[in-house]
Amino acid sequence: MKKYGLILLLILGISCTTTKKAGLLPEDQILVTRQYVGNFIDYRHTEPEKFGDPHIIWIKTTMDSTYGKISAYSKKCEFSVGDKIYLKRTFITPGVFGHWEYQIENGNNVWYRISEFQYGNKILAQSWF
Repeated sequence: MKKYGLILLLILGISCTTTKKAGLLPEDQILVTRQYVGNFIDYRHTEPEKFGDPHIIWIKTTMDSTYGKISAYSKKCEFSVGDKIYLKRTFITPGVFGHWEYQIENGNNVWYRISEFQYGNKILAQSWF
């Protein structure tokens, strides 16, 4: 009887020991859906170059202090100076296949869809994550 008690105690002791979880990410880093890009400073509007092209706004934040790094589709920007701005991605499934859509938003339900390319060097917005 003492042998069984000792074996049971040994099994319980081994199962309750802490182990190092190698290779696992912390829970908040597994799936990043929003990334802070700075506080809103200002924006500029660009008219379409030809008929059918979209209106673009260029957003300046405390982390990207030059125009041309963050662009979105809109005629005007309703962010307030000092708003915390986040880049958010969502998976959209309009049909059989889905795709990632990126938007820039503040915490007050104001958001704009990110344009597909950065100004000048034509880098896809997907490279931000």
